[in-house]
Amino acid sequence: MVESSMDNGADRLAPDTLRARVRNLRRPLGVAALAALAAVPAGVQPWQAVVGYGVFAAALLIRLPGSAAARARDKDNNTAAGPEDFKLLDALDLPTIVFDEQTLVMRQNAAAVSLAGAFPANATLSARIRSPAVLELVARVIDRGEPETVEDADRVPSERWHEVRVAPVSARSAAGRRLFVLTYRDLTQSRRLDRMRSDFVANASHELRTPLASVIGFIETMQGPARNDEAARTRFFGIMLDQAQRMSRLIDDLLSLSRLEMRAHLALTAKVDLGATVAHVIDTLRPMASELGVEINFSTPDQPVILIGDADELIQVFSNLIENACKYGQSGKRVEISVTDTDANGPEVMVRDFGPGIPKEHVPRLTERFYRVDDETSRTKHGTGLGLAIVKHILNRHRARLVIRSQSGEGAVFIVKFSRPEHADTA
Repeated sequence: MVESSMDNGADRLAPDTLRARVRNLRRPLGVAALAALAAVPAGVQPWQAVVGYGVFAAALLIRLPGSAAARARDKDNNTAAGPEDFKLLDALDLPTIVFDEQTLVMRQNAAAVSLAGAFPANATLSARIRSPAVLELVARVIDRGEPETVEDADRVPSERWHEVRVAPVSARSAAGRRLFVLTYRDLTQSRRLDRMRSDFVANASHELRTPLASVIGFIETMQGPARNDEAARTRFFGIMLDQAQRMSRLIDDLLSLSRLEMRAHLALTAKVDLGATVAHVIDTLRPMASELGVEINFSTPDQPVILIGDADELIQVFSNLIENACKYGQSGKRVEISVTDTDANGPEVMVRDFGPGIPKEHVPRLTERFYRVDDETSRTKHGTGLGLAIVKHILNRHRARLVIRSQSGEGAVFIVKFSRPEHADTA
């Protein structure tokens, strides 16, 4: 803690500190004043009573060098938090906010700025913290003076969980007000792990049941009636391989979705050339498109379109959208892809096919997990029902939106709309 500077063997007291000390010691000073007044009728000279009271008051108000009792009293009653104390906050990785009994924010560290944003000068906690649970916790701790914790969930811009702790500290502000510390402990990863385990078990058990039952049935058939039927065994082996590959794709997509959920709250920092990323995906998928008899037409601006994102995740997005367009729009014989950067809100990527289209009643549910417009067609095309759910999670992390436009017989258009940084909070 910061001590007052020394002058002629005694502490020099700032006006605010002196006022705070008088306020804290008003009871013993009042008792001493009454004792001095009572001593005059008993025969003590008035000037002696005044001098005696002055010496007593000075002994209480001024911390004399070497007086352990005075230092202890001052530490308990009037220790002020100075700039050096606040500098220690920046060394903490936990988001930490120091505030007084009127919830006026005194200081926040860099981690708190990253989490809640910078508080304006002379702002209270409610200027940035809107959670009723946290504000009620603050009010209780100020009232009771005992530390408490509460678990808080935030849904915007991405789902996060924190354990919030508020506790009083022994130091006081320069104005003599009590100080409190609010800290956040991130529980997001552990909560996502719990959800990932439960979702994986529920989804995997449901989706793996059918192909696993098929594999078991064929094995039992080959061990029994088809034991010596070479033609049946060859056909069954092909079906079993197809079902095993289906289970492998399903597990890969489930794990990919779980990993995306684990990283959903992590900030993106890398720069990505959007046009070059889409071009790379198209080059990778051209052999598959040629086998299906689909022509891919691509247009992109001459200037690079740069955004903040994860290149691998964006490759996964456009691979899924373009592959779906080629497979499900195969009858249209062509797919058009464009990257544009003319919208003031941010760049866009459009993937359009000319196939049978999607009935409009299905469009709002396409990004749901395991939702299929046609189960048989999806399985024939080796779909798992998770592709667009993965796309949705990746785009949420990139503060982007997926717009789907389609009608039966008119093909389908998938548009990815990205937000510029200045529009990210409102997208």
